[in-house]
Amino acid sequence: MATSEKPLPIPSQETLPFWEGTKAGELFFQRCRACRRFRFYPRALCPYCLSGEADWVPSTGRGTVYSFTICHRPASEAFAAMVPYVVALIDMEEGVRLMSTIVGCELEAVRIGMPVEVLFEPVSDTITLYQFRPAN
Repeated sequence: MATSEKPLPIPSQETLPFWEGTKAGELFFQRCRACRRFRFYPRALCPYCLSGEADWVPSTGRGTVYSFTICHRPASEAFAAMVPYVVALIDMEEGVRLMSTIVGCELEAVRIGMPVEVLFEPVSDTITLYQFRPAN
């Protein structure tokens, strides 16, 4: 597989299980063992109770669009071929919010509250990015 021209995440000790999951085609979130709350982005301590104990739990992969923008100017030259594209905040069923692109539909069809589901885009030998499309 060719390496992406776009800047890619560099997995850390805390985020490696997340990126291993996306490479396997599954979205995982950390869930605190103490307070049982999900969290995203992955990190060593729970932002709610400061516990250092967490499990990696598979996500349903479903969420809704909280907010979005249509990018007509690329963030950098690496994204120029994508313009125009949708960047959205997605509220996942697990209660976390994450940012991603929405693909698989006309730009004008994206709406706040729209149900979406995750899909995966391999971009290098080690990194697979998550994206969202309208849910069936």
